[in-house]
Amino acid sequence: MTAEAPTTSEQLVAKLATASAGRGRRLLVNVALYVVCMIGALAVASVIIVVATDADPFDVFHAMYEGSLSRPSAIGLTLDRAMPILITALGGVIASRAAMINIGLEGQVIVGGLLGAVVALKLGLPVAANLPLTLVASALGGALWAGLASLLRFWRNVDVVISTLLLNFVAVEVLSFALNKSYLLQETRDNVQLLPQSDRLPSAHQLTRLGSPPGFSVSSGIFISLVLAGIVIFALGRTRWGFRLKMLGMNPNAARAAGVSMAAVGGGALVLSGALAGLAGGVIFTGTAFRIQPGFSNNNGGDGLLVALIARRNVAATIPVAFFFGAMRAGGGFLASTGVPRYLVDVVQPLLVLAALLPPAILFVWDRRKALRLAREEAAAHERPALGAAA
Repeated sequence: MTAEAPTTSEQLVAKLATASAGRGRRLLVNVALYVVCMIGALAVASVIIVVATDADPFDVFHAMYEGSLSRPSAIGLTLDRAMPILITALGGVIASRAAMINIGLEGQVIVGGLLGAVVALKLGLPVAANLPLTLVASALGGALWAGLASLLRFWRNVDVVISTLLLNFVAVEVLSFALNKSYLLQETRDNVQLLPQSDRLPSAHQLTRLGSPPGFSVSSGIFISLVLAGIVIFALGRTRWGFRLKMLGMNPNAARAAGVSMAAVGGGALVLSGALAGLAGGVIFTGTAFRIQPGFSNNNGGDGLLVALIARRNVAATIPVAFFFGAMRAGGGFLASTGVPRYLVDVVQPLLVLAALLPPAILFVWDRRKALRLAREEAAAHERPALGAAA
Protein backbone atom coordinates (compact mmCIF):
# COMPACT_ATOMS: atom_id res chain seq x y z
CA MET A 1 0.00 0.00 0.00
CA THR A 2 2.71 2.44 1.00
CA ALA A 3 4.77 1.61 -2.11
CA GLU A 4 1.83 2.44 -4.44
CA ALA A 5 1.03 5.82 -2.86
CA PRO A 6 3.94 7.77 -4.43
CA THR A 7 3.11 6.31 -7.82
CA THR A 8 -0.53 7.37 -7.44
CA SER A 9 0.48 10.86 -6.31
CA GLU A 10 2.91 11.18 -9.19
CA GLN A 11 0.20 10.14 -11.64
CA LEU A 12 -2.20 12.71 -10.18
CA VAL A 13 0.40 15.47 -10.42
CA ALA A 14 1.18 14.45 -14.00
CA LYS A 15 -2.52 14.55 -14.93
CA LEU A 16 -2.97 17.97 -13.34
CA ALA A 17 0.13 19.29 -15.12
CA THR A 18 -1.13 17.92 -18.45
CA ALA A 19 -4.57 19.47 -17.93
CA SER A 20 -3.02 22.81 -16.94
CA ALA A 21 -0.75 22.77 -19.98
CA GLY A 22 -3.74 21.95 -22.18
CA ARG A 23 -5.70 24.89 -20.80
CA GLY A 24 -2.70 27.16 -21.28
CA ARG A 25 -2.29 26.09 -24.91
CA ARG A 26 -6.00 26.56 -25.56
CA LEU A 27 -5.88 30.06 -24.05
CA LEU A 28 -2.95 31.00 -26.27
CA VAL A 29 -4.72 29.60 -29.33
CA ASN A 30 -7.88 31.52 -28.39
CA VAL A 31 -5.99 34.80 -27.98
CA ALA A 32 -4.09 34.25 -31.24
CA LEU A 33 -7.35 33.58 -33.10
CA TYR A 34 -8.92 36.78 -31.74
CA VAL A 35 -5.87 38.84 -32.71
CA VAL A 36 -5.74 37.37 -36.23
CA CYS A 37 -9.49 37.79 -36.77
CA MET A 38 -9.49 41.40 -35.53
CA ILE A 39 -6.51 42.31 -37.72
CA GLY A 40 -8.24 40.65 -40.66
CA ALA A 41 -11.46 42.56 -39.98
CA LEU A 42 -9.61 45.89 -39.82
CA ALA A 43 -7.75 45.04 -43.02
CA VAL A 44 -11.00 44.26 -44.85
CA ALA A 45 -12.58 47.43 -43.45
CA SER A 46 -9.60 49.46 -44.67
CA VAL A 47 -9.96 48.04 -48.18
CA ILE A 48 -13.67 48.88 -48.22
CA ILE A 49 -12.96 52.43 -47.02
CA VAL A 50 -10.38 52.97 -49.74
CA VAL A 51 -12.59 51.50 -52.48
CA ALA A 52 -15.88 53.14 -51.41
CA THR A 53 -14.55 56.62 -50.49
CA ASP A 54 -11.53 58.83 -50.84
CA ALA A 55 -10.94 58.70 -47.09
CA ASP A 56 -7.72 57.44 -45.56
CA PRO A 57 -8.44 54.41 -43.32
CA PHE A 58 -6.06 55.78 -40.69
CA ASP A 59 -8.04 59.05 -40.60
CA VAL A 60 -11.31 57.13 -40.21
CA PHE A 61 -10.07 55.02 -37.31
CA HIS A 62 -8.42 58.05 -35.69
CA ALA A 63 -11.67 60.03 -35.94
CA MET A 64 -13.56 57.19 -34.27
CA TYR A 65 -10.98 57.16 -31.49
CA GLU A 66 -11.24 60.94 -31.13
CA GLY A 67 -15.00 60.74 -30.72
CA SER A 68 -15.00 57.89 -28.22
CA LEU A 69 -11.90 57.73 -26.02
CA SER A 70 -9.60 60.69 -26.61
CA ARG A 71 -10.89 63.05 -23.91
CA PRO A 72 -13.17 62.99 -20.83
CA SER A 73 -16.24 64.27 -22.69
CA ALA A 74 -15.83 61.55 -25.33
CA ILE A 75 -15.52 58.86 -22.64
CA GLY A 76 -18.71 60.17 -21.01
CA LEU A 77 -20.52 59.93 -24.35
CA THR A 78 -19.24 56.38 -24.83
CA LEU A 79 -20.59 55.39 -21.41
CA ASP A 80 -23.95 56.98 -22.23
CA ARG A 81 -24.12 54.94 -25.42
CA ALA A 82 -22.99 51.72 -23.71
CA MET A 83 -25.43 52.00 -20.79
CA PRO A 84 -28.68 50.78 -22.46
CA ILE A 85 -26.78 48.25 -24.58
CA LEU A 86 -25.38 46.63 -21.43
CA ILE A 87 -28.80 46.44 -19.73
CA THR A 88 -30.35 44.90 -22.84
CA ALA A 89 -27.47 42.44 -23.23
CA LEU A 90 -27.99 41.22 -19.65
CA GLY A 91 -31.53 40.27 -20.63
CA GLY A 92 -30.26 38.53 -23.74
CA VAL A 93 -27.79 36.45 -21.70
CA ILE A 94 -30.49 35.41 -19.20
CA ALA A 95 -32.79 34.24 -22.00
CA SER A 96 -30.01 32.35 -23.79
CA ARG A 97 -29.01 30.58 -20.56
CA ALA A 98 -32.48 28.99 -20.63
CA ALA A 99 -32.24 28.14 -24.37
CA MET A 100 -34.65 30.99 -25.17
CA ILE A 101 -33.24 33.08 -28.02
CA ASN A 102 -34.90 36.46 -27.54
CA ILE A 103 -34.74 38.24 -30.91
CA GLY A 104 -37.34 40.77 -29.77
CA LEU A 105 -35.15 42.90 -27.51
CA GLU A 106 -35.61 45.94 -29.76
CA GLY A 107 -39.40 45.74 -29.55
CA GLN A 108 -39.22 45.31 -25.79
CA VAL A 109 -37.00 48.41 -25.52
CA ILE A 110 -39.60 50.36 -27.53
CA VAL A 111 -42.60 49.21 -25.48
CA GLY A 112 -40.72 49.77 -22.22
CA GLY A 113 -39.82 53.35 -23.15
CA LEU A 114 -43.38 53.94 -24.37
CA LEU A 115 -45.05 52.77 -21.17
CA GLY A 116 -42.51 54.66 -19.08
CA ALA A 117 -43.31 57.84 -21.00
CA VAL A 118 -47.03 57.38 -20.35
CA VAL A 119 -46.37 57.17 -16.61
CA ALA A 120 -43.91 60.08 -16.61
CA LEU A 121 -45.93 62.48 -18.79
CA LYS A 122 -49.58 61.60 -18.26
CA LEU A 123 -50.13 60.60 -14.63
CA GLY A 124 -48.92 63.79 -12.94
CA LEU A 125 -47.05 61.96 -10.20
CA PRO A 126 -45.04 63.77 -7.50
CA VAL A 127 -41.43 64.51 -8.41
CA ALA A 128 -40.01 62.06 -5.86
CA ALA A 129 -42.13 59.17 -7.19
CA ASN A 130 -42.10 59.97 -10.90
CA LEU A 131 -38.64 58.73 -11.87
CA PRO A 132 -38.65 55.38 -10.01
CA LEU A 133 -42.20 54.59 -11.14
CA THR A 134 -41.27 55.50 -14.71
CA LEU A 135 -38.43 52.98 -14.65
CA VAL A 136 -40.64 50.33 -13.02
CA ALA A 137 -43.31 50.90 -15.67
CA SER A 138 -40.68 50.58 -18.40
CA ALA A 139 -39.54 47.24 -17.00
CA LEU A 140 -43.17 46.07 -16.80
CA GLY A 141 -43.76 47.13 -20.41
CA GLY A 142 -40.80 45.08 -21.65
CA ALA A 143 -41.86 42.13 -19.49
CA LEU A 144 -45.39 42.31 -20.89
CA TRP A 145 -44.11 42.31 -24.48
CA ALA A 146 -41.80 39.35 -23.85
CA GLY A 147 -44.63 37.67 -21.92
CA LEU A 148 -46.70 37.57 -25.11
CA ALA A 149 -43.96 35.50 -26.77
CA SER A 150 -43.72 33.28 -23.69
CA LEU A 151 -47.48 32.75 -23.72
CA LEU A 152 -47.43 31.84 -27.41
CA ARG A 153 -44.57 29.41 -26.80
CA PHE A 154 -46.18 27.45 -23.97
CA TRP A 155 -49.82 27.82 -25.02
CA ARG A 156 -49.59 27.34 -28.79
CA ASN A 157 -45.99 26.06 -29.16
CA VAL A 158 -44.99 29.03 -31.35
CA ASP A 159 -41.22 29.23 -31.75
CA VAL A 160 -39.76 31.99 -29.57
CA VAL A 161 -37.39 33.21 -32.28
CA ILE A 162 -40.28 33.80 -34.69
CA SER A 163 -42.69 35.35 -32.18
CA THR A 164 -40.16 37.74 -30.65
CA LEU A 165 -38.92 38.77 -34.10
CA LEU A 166 -42.42 39.56 -35.37
CA LEU A 167 -43.35 41.39 -32.18
CA ASN A 168 -40.57 43.88 -33.02
CA PHE A 169 -42.59 45.07 -36.02
CA VAL A 170 -45.78 45.25 -33.97
CA ALA A 171 -43.97 47.39 -31.37
CA VAL A 172 -42.91 49.89 -34.07
CA GLU A 173 -46.54 50.24 -35.20
CA VAL A 174 -47.77 50.65 -31.61
CA LEU A 175 -45.19 53.41 -31.12
CA SER A 176 -46.29 55.18 -34.31
CA PHE A 177 -49.94 54.98 -33.26
CA ALA A 178 -49.26 56.37 -29.77
CA LEU A 179 -47.19 59.29 -31.11
CA ASN A 180 -49.88 60.33 -33.58
CA LYS A 181 -52.81 60.43 -31.15
CA SER A 182 -53.31 63.53 -29.02
CA TYR A 183 -55.03 61.52 -26.29
CA LEU A 184 -51.95 59.28 -25.97
CA LEU A 185 -48.40 60.60 -26.34
CA GLN A 186 -48.49 63.19 -29.15
CA GLU A 187 -46.96 66.47 -27.97
CA THR A 188 -49.41 69.04 -26.62
CA ARG A 189 -47.95 72.38 -27.75
CA ASP A 190 -50.54 74.96 -28.85
CA ASN A 191 -50.65 76.88 -32.15
CA VAL A 192 -47.83 74.80 -33.59
CA GLN A 193 -47.90 71.93 -36.06
CA LEU A 194 -47.82 68.87 -33.88
CA LEU A 195 -45.05 66.37 -34.60
CA PRO A 196 -45.16 62.60 -34.05
CA GLN A 197 -43.26 62.80 -30.77
CA SER A 198 -43.99 63.07 -27.07
CA ASP A 199 -43.56 66.12 -24.89
CA ARG A 200 -40.09 66.62 -23.43
CA LEU A 201 -39.52 65.08 -20.03
CA PRO A 202 -39.08 67.88 -17.43
CA SER A 203 -35.56 68.10 -16.05
CA ALA A 204 -36.81 67.37 -12.50
CA HIS A 205 -37.88 63.90 -13.67
CA GLN A 206 -34.70 63.02 -15.55
CA LEU A 207 -31.86 60.83 -14.35
CA THR A 208 -29.21 63.05 -12.82
CA ARG A 209 -25.92 63.54 -14.62
CA LEU A 210 -22.46 63.35 -13.13
CA GLY A 211 -20.16 66.14 -14.25
CA SER A 212 -21.02 68.81 -16.79
CA PRO A 213 -20.09 69.58 -20.41
CA PRO A 214 -17.64 70.30 -21.94
CA GLY A 215 -15.86 68.04 -19.46
CA PHE A 216 -16.73 64.54 -18.35
CA SER A 217 -20.50 64.07 -18.12
CA VAL A 218 -22.42 60.81 -17.86
CA SER A 219 -25.94 59.80 -16.85
CA SER A 220 -26.35 58.16 -13.47
CA GLY A 221 -28.02 55.34 -15.37
CA ILE A 222 -24.52 53.91 -15.80
CA PHE A 223 -24.69 52.88 -12.13
CA ILE A 224 -28.02 51.17 -12.75
CA SER A 225 -26.46 49.12 -15.54
CA LEU A 226 -23.38 48.15 -13.51
CA VAL A 227 -25.41 47.22 -10.41
CA LEU A 228 -27.71 45.10 -12.57
CA ALA A 229 -24.67 43.40 -14.10
CA GLY A 230 -23.38 42.54 -10.62
CA ILE A 231 -26.79 41.18 -9.57
CA VAL A 232 -27.11 39.03 -12.70
CA ILE A 233 -23.54 37.71 -12.33
CA PHE A 234 -24.33 36.65 -8.76
CA ALA A 235 -27.78 35.25 -9.56
CA LEU A 236 -26.63 33.14 -12.50
CA GLY A 237 -23.47 31.87 -10.82
CA ARG A 238 -24.43 31.48 -7.15
CA THR A 239 -28.15 30.72 -6.88
CA ARG A 240 -30.39 27.70 -7.39
CA TRP A 241 -32.32 29.66 -10.02
CA GLY A 242 -29.14 30.23 -12.01
CA PHE A 243 -28.26 26.53 -11.81
CA ARG A 244 -31.72 25.59 -13.06
CA LEU A 245 -31.35 27.99 -15.99
CA LYS A 246 -28.01 26.38 -16.83
CA MET A 247 -29.52 22.90 -16.68
CA LEU A 248 -32.39 23.96 -18.91
CA GLY A 249 -30.07 25.49 -21.46
CA MET A 250 -27.62 22.58 -21.58
CA ASN A 251 -30.07 19.66 -21.56
CA PRO A 252 -33.85 20.36 -21.39
CA ASN A 253 -34.70 16.65 -21.06
CA ALA A 254 -32.39 16.16 -18.09
CA ALA A 255 -33.67 19.37 -16.53
CA ARG A 256 -37.26 18.20 -16.94
CA ALA A 257 -36.38 14.85 -15.37
CA ALA A 258 -34.84 16.74 -12.43
CA GLY A 259 -38.11 18.62 -11.89
CA VAL A 260 -37.24 21.90 -13.62
CA SER A 261 -40.35 23.37 -15.21
CA MET A 262 -39.74 24.59 -18.75
CA ALA A 263 -42.72 26.93 -18.59
CA ALA A 264 -41.91 28.42 -15.18
CA VAL A 265 -38.11 28.68 -15.46
CA GLY A 266 -37.74 29.13 -19.23
CA GLY A 267 -40.79 31.35 -19.63
CA GLY A 268 -39.76 33.34 -16.56
CA ALA A 269 -36.28 33.86 -18.01
CA LEU A 270 -37.83 35.21 -21.23
CA VAL A 271 -40.09 37.59 -19.28
CA LEU A 272 -37.15 38.77 -17.14
CA SER A 273 -35.13 39.31 -20.32
CA GLY A 274 -37.93 41.52 -21.63
CA ALA A 275 -38.09 43.40 -18.33
CA LEU A 276 -34.41 44.33 -18.59
CA ALA A 277 -34.86 45.41 -22.22
CA GLY A 278 -37.87 47.51 -21.21
CA LEU A 279 -35.84 49.05 -18.39
CA ALA A 280 -33.19 49.95 -20.98
CA GLY A 281 -35.92 51.82 -22.88
CA GLY A 282 -36.81 53.72 -19.72
CA VAL A 283 -33.15 54.56 -19.10
CA ILE A 284 -32.85 55.89 -22.67
CA PHE A 285 -35.96 58.03 -22.17
CA THR A 286 -35.03 59.42 -18.77
CA GLY A 287 -31.26 59.54 -19.23
CA THR A 288 -30.41 60.68 -22.75
CA ALA A 289 -33.39 61.07 -25.12
CA PHE A 290 -35.90 62.88 -22.81
CA ARG A 291 -38.73 62.43 -25.31
CA ILE A 292 -40.19 59.53 -27.28
CA GLN A 293 -39.80 59.79 -31.05
CA PRO A 294 -39.87 57.30 -33.92
CA GLY A 295 -36.60 55.42 -33.74
CA PHE A 296 -35.77 56.64 -30.22
CA SER A 297 -34.54 53.14 -29.33
CA ASN A 298 -31.83 53.54 -32.02
CA ASN A 299 -31.34 49.77 -32.38
CA ASN A 300 -30.05 49.42 -28.82
CA GLY A 301 -31.97 46.15 -28.61
CA GLY A 302 -30.22 44.81 -31.70
CA ASP A 303 -26.81 45.79 -30.37
CA GLY A 304 -27.68 44.27 -27.00
CA LEU A 305 -28.49 41.00 -28.74
CA LEU A 306 -25.12 41.08 -30.53
CA VAL A 307 -23.32 41.77 -27.25
CA ALA A 308 -25.08 38.78 -25.65
CA LEU A 309 -24.06 36.57 -28.59
CA ILE A 310 -20.43 37.70 -28.42
CA ALA A 311 -20.34 37.24 -24.63
CA ARG A 312 -21.59 33.66 -25.13
CA ARG A 313 -23.60 33.44 -21.88
CA ASN A 314 -20.74 35.02 -19.90
CA VAL A 315 -22.32 37.93 -18.03
CA ALA A 316 -19.00 39.51 -17.03
CA ALA A 317 -17.96 39.66 -20.69
CA THR A 318 -20.99 41.81 -21.55
CA ILE A 319 -19.47 44.80 -19.74
CA PRO A 320 -16.34 45.31 -21.92
CA VAL A 321 -18.21 44.26 -25.09
CA ALA A 322 -21.00 46.77 -24.40
CA PHE A 323 -18.35 49.45 -23.77
CA PHE A 324 -16.82 48.59 -27.15
CA PHE A 325 -20.20 48.98 -28.85
CA GLY A 326 -20.73 52.28 -27.03
CA ALA A 327 -17.35 53.48 -28.29
CA MET A 328 -18.30 52.50 -31.84
CA ARG A 329 -21.53 54.51 -31.56
CA ALA A 330 -19.82 57.56 -30.05
CA GLY A 331 -16.99 57.39 -32.57
CA GLY A 332 -19.46 57.04 -35.42
CA GLY A 333 -21.19 60.27 -34.46
CA PHE A 334 -17.89 62.13 -34.40
CA LEU A 335 -16.93 60.54 -37.71
CA ALA A 336 -20.01 62.01 -39.36
CA SER A 337 -19.09 65.49 -38.10
CA THR A 338 -15.75 65.29 -39.94
CA GLY A 339 -17.48 64.86 -43.29
CA VAL A 340 -16.68 61.16 -43.64
CA PRO A 341 -19.86 59.11 -44.33
CA ARG A 342 -21.19 57.61 -41.13
CA TYR A 343 -22.23 54.42 -42.90
CA LEU A 344 -18.57 53.42 -42.72
CA VAL A 345 -19.18 52.69 -39.04
CA ASP A 346 -22.02 50.40 -40.10
CA VAL A 347 -19.43 48.57 -42.22
CA VAL A 348 -16.66 48.43 -39.64
CA GLN A 349 -18.85 47.36 -36.71
CA PRO A 350 -20.32 44.19 -38.30
CA LEU A 351 -16.86 43.15 -39.45
CA LEU A 352 -15.53 43.46 -35.91
CA VAL A 353 -18.56 41.60 -34.55
CA LEU A 354 -17.92 38.81 -37.06
CA ALA A 355 -14.25 38.77 -36.00
CA ALA A 356 -15.36 38.34 -32.37
CA LEU A 357 -17.72 35.48 -33.27
CA LEU A 358 -15.29 33.55 -35.49
CA PRO A 359 -12.80 32.22 -32.87
CA PRO A 360 -15.44 30.29 -30.86
CA ALA A 361 -16.83 28.84 -34.10
CA ILE A 362 -13.35 27.81 -35.26
CA LEU A 363 -12.57 26.19 -31.90
CA PHE A 364 -15.92 24.37 -31.95
CA VAL A 365 -15.18 22.88 -35.39
CA TRP A 366 -11.64 22.05 -34.28
CA ASP A 367 -12.87 20.26 -31.12
CA ARG A 368 -15.52 18.38 -33.05
CA ARG A 369 -13.05 17.11 -35.65
CA LYS A 370 -10.62 16.11 -32.90
CA ALA A 371 -13.36 14.19 -31.07
CA LEU A 372 -14.37 12.39 -34.28
CA ARG A 373 -10.74 11.48 -35.03
CA LEU A 374 -10.24 10.08 -31.52
CA ALA A 375 -13.49 8.13 -31.80
CA ARG A 376 -12.35 6.58 -35.08
CA GLU A 377 -8.94 5.70 -33.62
CA GLU A 378 -10.57 4.11 -30.57
CA ALA A 379 -12.94 2.11 -32.76
CA ALA A 380 -10.01 0.91 -34.90
CA ALA A 381 -8.05 -0.07 -31.77
CA HIS A 382 -10.99 -2.22 -30.58
CA GLU A 383 -11.37 -3.85 -33.98
CA ARG A 384 -7.72 -5.03 -34.20
CA PRO A 385 -7.80 -7.38 -31.14
CA ALA A 386 -11.15 -8.74 -32.31
CA LEU A 387 -9.72 -9.55 -35.74
CA GLY A 388 -6.63 -11.18 -34.16
CA ALA A 389 -8.80 -13.37 -31.92
CA ALA A 390 -10.93 -14.44 -34.89
CA ALA A 391 -7.80 -15.39 -36.85
